[in-house]
Amino acid sequence: MKQIKNLFIAAVLFFGATQMNAQTKTAHIDVNELLAKMPEMTSAKAQLEKLSKTFDADYSTMVTEYQTKMKKYEGEASTQTEAVNETRAKEMQDMGQRIQQFRDTAQKQLQDKEMEIVKPIMDKAKAAIIKVGKAKGYQYVVDSASLILADGPNLMEDVKKELKF
Repeated sequence: MKQIKNLFIAAVLFFGATQMNAQTKTAHIDVNELLAKMPEMTSAKAQLEKLSKTFDADYSTMVTEYQTKMKKYEGEASTQTEAVNETRAKEMQDMGQRIQQFRDTAQKQLQDKEMEIVKPIMDKAKAAIIKVGKAKGYQYVVDSASLILADGPNLMEDVKKELKF
């Protein structure tokens, strides 16, 4: 997602730079730094970490159960019939697939939750950047995280004031 964002920003900068003339007013802000400093983002990270820890604990429990059964079945394999061993092998295979499916589902749910929580924060930051940029008369406000040279006005403090933090 960051790569796509950086590619988009680079494209905007390239096309924007070719269209700018001497009278164009441009400012910059490090959007990632702004987002990291927003109180809402701290809360969002805490929510995501809590959810991640829940998934990790469940996954760890499942793996431990799998390993325990595997050791038990391997230890008893020589004393069991071939039919029992085949049934146990199928059970272990199914259990392994359930663990893999759980992991994949948990990752997807975590990504979805991150988008659900972070998008409104990003939208709020973007709106504040636009409002401050327009109020100060800038035609362009670029993300300084992807700039090689950011020698113009930095809107960070003004946007932080707009967001009241």
